[in-house]
Amino acid sequence: MKRFVAIFILFLLPVCARAQAADTETRELIARLLARIDTLEQRVTELEKGRDPKTPAVPAARQAPAEATAAHLHEQAPGPETPTSEAAQPVYPSLKLSGFGDVNFSATNLHGTSGGFGPQTLLAPHSGFALGQTTLHLTSALSPKVSFFGELTFTARTDAGTGSPSAPGFNPEVERLILRYDANDYFKISFGRYHTPVNYWNTAFHHGQWLQTTISRPEMTQFGGAFIPVHFIGTLVEGAVPAGGLNLNYNFGLGNGRGQVIGRGGDAGDINNNRAWLVNLFVKPNLPYGIQVGGSVYRDRLNPIGGQAAGEWIESAHIVWQKETPEFLAEFANVTHQPVFGRSRNSQAWYVQAAYRLPWFERLWKPYYRIEQIHVPRSDATFRAVPTFTGSTAGVRYDFSSLAAFKLEYRYYWLRDSAPVKGIFAQTSFTF
Repeated sequence: MKRFVAIFILFLLPVCARAQAADTETRELIARLLARIDTLEQRVTELEKGRDPKTPAVPAARQAPAEATAAHLHEQAPGPETPTSEAAQPVYPSLKLSGFGDVNFSATNLHGTSGGFGPQTLLAPHSGFALGQTTLHLTSALSPKVSFFGELTFTARTDAGTGSPSAPGFNPEVERLILRYDANDYFKISFGRYHTPVNYWNTAFHHGQWLQTTISRPEMTQFGGAFIPVHFIGTLVEGAVPAGGLNLNYNFGLGNGRGQVIGRGGDAGDINNNRAWLVNLFVKPNLPYGIQVGGSVYRDRLNPIGGQAAGEWIESAHIVWQKETPEFLAEFANVTHQPVFGRSRNSQAWYVQAAYRLPWFERLWKPYYRIEQIHVPRSDATFRAVPTFTGSTAGVRYDFSSLAAFKLEYRYYWLRDSAPVKGIFAQTSFTF
């Protein structure tokens, strides 16, 4: 035992010697830490008393915006900032500007007409580059409970420079213009021009291709398309209630229906004395996180140019999983047209899309696949210009920046009464 104690003392002596040599540096470090603690305690005391400390705030760490929340960040008007002192007060209006842009390339075997597909689908008789939409989002808080949101787009024209006077190079468009009063989370009322909440995609992914995983929207929700009324002009009541963890969300709308061109809304006024109305309900349960399930009903009366007046009913349903690993979206819609004279006709459309952000390579790659279909009876005169087809799309998205992405996809479309269309499409999209 004595021998063990002696050995332990001999081992401890050099350690103590080194500790004594570093004792001065240790005391200096402890002194600096204590001084830092005193400074932090003084700052906490000043904040609790409501005074504005002179010490500058530490900047927050930079974070890359997530795709799933970017759409909502761009469409919500900013609320007043929390004042850091009694003298600081929110300033109204507080306008903020953000935007989107994209550049596209397409090469297909289509050498004739587009078969009813709009320019946003990028099906063209010639291969090459095309400038996509330039989109501006304007958000402004007008008071603690009143906000404004606007969305403007500029789209390149194929007939630019022709005619007399010559056609301009771009078409400007007011896509959305909304004034909203937020009473609380349960009740919000707004007036303006909306993307009709008649299905999921139309209200989750607005103008700005960077927001969505794919290059093109499903054809049933395509801008400029006619299958569903993309825009709605009127008033909207919305809100959310917990509902025992289901988180029930609702939208009730009343406004102008489709215009004489059924692909457009009644911006300048309704074309008849029958208002369109809609009901949209969906739940976002706490568990599993990211799931959303819902449905909509839309009612209108149509008076299209060169067509017969008809009543229109739209019923739709969706189920989505709003995650990156995986992302899953599925929707179905049935459109019923009841002419004044004649039998009713039903047209259906659906799509299923899946994507998965790969865990490798810094999670920058996201492959995806979508299958979709639109079926319109030959006897439905209202939807005569809507294509009947089945489409398959496979692609990959590469986020080379937190605010910019490159997408590459291949499409194969089986068209009724026409040869199949296939092509390669590429896009660089970004937000600023």
